[in-house]
Amino acid sequence: MVNNECTDLFIKNLTFWEHLTQKEKELLCDNVTNIKYKKGTTIHSAAEECLGFILIKSGQLRVYMLSEEGREITLYRLFKGDVCVLSASCVLEAITFDVFIDAEENCEVLTINSATFNQLIKQNIYVEAFANKLAVMRFSEVMWTMQQILFMSFDKRLAVFLIDEISKNSKDEVMLTHEQIARYMGSAREVVTRMLKYFSDEGIVKLSRGTIIITDKNKLKKLIQQ
Repeated sequence: MVNNECTDLFIKNLTFWEHLTQKEKELLCDNVTNIKYKKGTTIHSAAEECLGFILIKSGQLRVYMLSEEGREITLYRLFKGDVCVLSASCVLEAITFDVFIDAEENCEVLTINSATFNQLIKQNIYVEAFANKLAVMRFSEVMWTMQQILFMSFDKRLAVFLIDEISKNSKDEVMLTHEQIARYMGSAREVVTRMLKYFSDEGIVKLSRGTIIITDKNKLKKLIQQ
């Protein structure tokens, strides 16, 4: 049975919904699980079975890789309305690397189990196109992250990070600790603290406990362009 909440969420966030048959819509909604995760919970890891596709109703998820030495590299973050495809690597054969997914805030998500989504991919070309397009988009984000780590100086990387954060929040402050920023950027807290101190001395930011206020966006953008 297709319920109204399921229909509203999928119409808004899944472009293939209108191309499903009535039976396919019922199959999808009958195999969706609503789950709540507390902040700090690891909801997917390399050691666990394929979780399936995740649609975020509220909160924020962080997708990252973990080295053998325990170093984390954040690939990207997901917010309300986003769909996570790397949690369904068993469905998409092109995804051959393992990721971890943590709840950065208290989250509520809809999980479409992998067997159901795999069935829909095989029988509906619109579902397959959606999944492939999403995988390509996420892979592009992963490559952008790797490009920054490998080829961009840390001051530019930090400037890009701060610009992205204030763009997401629509205000000139970033409410993150130095430790959180270091984890997101795959760096050490000491390196982040040192560079933020430099930015502060240059009049680009103002630092306070748990908050970074951007005082000169033009200077920050010039750093990226240099």
